[in-house]
Amino acid sequence: MARRFGGDFSPGARDAQGQQPRPAPVSFRGRKPLRHGAKLNLLFGLALLPLLSAFFQPLTAMATDLAGMGALLLSAWLTRDGVRAEDAYDERKLARRPAIPRKIFGAVTMGAGVALLVFGGQWVIIPAVLAGMIAAALHLGAFGLDPLRDKGMTGVDRMQSDRIARKIDEAEKLLAQMREAIGRARDTELEHRVTGFCETVRTLFRQVEADPRDLAAARRYLGVYLQGARDATMQFVDLYARSRDAQTRADYIAFLDDLDMNFASRTAALLRDDRTNFDIETEVLRARLTRENLHNEG
Repeated sequence: MARRFGGDFSPGARDAQGQQPRPAPVSFRGRKPLRHGAKLNLLFGLALLPLLSAFFQPLTAMATDLAGMGALLLSAWLTRDGVRAEDAYDERKLARRPAIPRKIFGAVTMGAGVALLVFGGQWVIIPAVLAGMIAAALHLGAFGLDPLRDKGMTGVDRMQSDRIARKIDEAEKLLAQMREAIGRARDTELEHRVTGFCETVRTLFRQVEADPRDLAAARRYLGVYLQGARDATMQFVDLYARSRDAQTRADYIAFLDDLDMNFASRTAALLRDDRTNFDIETEVLRARLTRENLHNEG
């Protein structure tokens, strides 16, 4: 006789008390829409328009139009990466300017692409150059320039700031690898949980940037512990892809919760230390002012 298969995560599953378990709430903490998202999608769409007519022209004109389309696609790709790099720059308190000004290069390639498209249709250089310059100017007006100066470096030891920036960049790569790995599990809840953990870790980043003295206390968290979290995530994804075992998934969720709590606790401890140092400094200054006033009155 046929029997319905069911499990803890099957539709209609019930717990030991006979109640249907509620799904875990989805957290959108740390999930921000990409700036200029609609305009970037429009750039990619417009770059493909030359395909509609390129193959119905003579060979030379077709090659020119396809070259212009390639330049427009490159411009859209550079601009999207430039917007992402600028968002990361704005989020951090200590940041180097992007090594490659992608949005500026995107404007240049946009102008070159438009110039090629105009030139391929008319075979006159001056209107093509003018159209390209206008397109580049409009691109800069729509997306702006890349950050051209370092941020938060005034009065900070350059060697120390470089060490902090390098350490946080390495930690961000570990988080990116962790998110990429969990994406292969095809589990939306797990992806949201990993995203929330990444935001907890970034709170620790901001604390270290605000007070570089905290780097020594947070070094293991930014290195060894994050490497362990990344490796554990990769191993979980490989195992879960083969078995889809509910207990393995539950163990990984508990592991993420512990990680999140420990990183949050480390950030809170660093904040308490900063508060303690502040209290000590203010008490010392008050004591000095009191002694100075007593000396003047005497």
